[in-house]
Amino acid sequence: MQIAITGSIATDHLMTFDGLFADSLVVEQLDKISLSFLTSDLQVRRGGVAANIAFGMANLGQRPLLVGAVGEDFTDYRSWLERHGVDCGAVHYSESQHTARFICTTDKDMAQIATFYAGAMSEARDIELAPVAQRVGGLDLVVVGANDPEAMIRHSDECRSRGIPFAADPSQQLAFCDGPTIARLIDGAEYLFTNEYESHLACQKTGWSEDELADRVRVQVKTRGKDGVTVRVRGEEPVEVGIAREVRKADPTGVGDAFRAGFLTGLAVDLPVRRCAELGSMLATYVIETVGTQEYVLGKERFLERLAEAYGPESAAEIGPHLSCPRP
Repeated sequence: MQIAITGSIATDHLMTFDGLFADSLVVEQLDKISLSFLTSDLQVRRGGVAANIAFGMANLGQRPLLVGAVGEDFTDYRSWLERHGVDCGAVHYSESQHTARFICTTDKDMAQIATFYAGAMSEARDIELAPVAQRVGGLDLVVVGANDPEAMIRHSDECRSRGIPFAADPSQQLAFCDGPTIARLIDGAEYLFTNEYESHLACQKTGWSEDELADRVRVQVKTRGKDGVTVRVRGEEPVEVGIAREVRKADPTGVGDAFRAGFLTGLAVDLPVRRCAELGSMLATYVIETVGTQEYVLGKERFLERLAEAYGPESAAEIGPHLSCPRP
């Protein structure tokens, strides 16, 4: 299955605040907010929604196509991704902008405050999917991830006009989109990925009910934090999957991207949606245990052991033959 992952490609600057953001917020003064948090740690890591998803899929044995816009400073990052099995042939280089930056601070409760600098990502709107499809002999699925909003609209419209199945994954960009734009990004998608808050936000801005939102796509995948994930396939009973237990909580950045990488890998090898969600949840656990979205190391044997512990030996037995986990 040939899957193209469109979306942001960025460098992450991750900081840790040893207190709680909530202790510094005065509800009556939010219109005058002016805060500074003294952080105890800084990690500069590779990131971006599309790159994180592609990296996760490659680590599970897939060969995803990364589609996004970067600056000339992407050279080392590109080498890293290609060494791990990501096809970067469709990445667009800006002649004037730096690769995007994600600056995020996490407190003791895993709450986060973040800022995103778009940089070269604004040129993703210039990318056409047709040449990408032609180069690889066709696309089976395009993931329209968080990106330059104009790029997201262009990719969604092109998928509809060319009959290419697509997965809507607007995530952080829902905050900046109005109702008609959200409808344009979601309508007709094969899959819709959101977390619980994003689902409510989409409904609030479009005026749709939760059922109406689900009816706009064939499969709705909603992550619910510690409560797991709900998958609704049109015409079928919802599937509920719990989270896999983590060894430790280090940093939640990129957890949703890892879940998508696992879920999409399951789709690529034709697993049922329950197994897709279990695979995604297991990979997400690896990310929350590390600082940085692409710093985890997978070993197939241990990965399947943990999968069996979380979801039973039947899950590991069904998923195992489809994974190669090329890293040691």
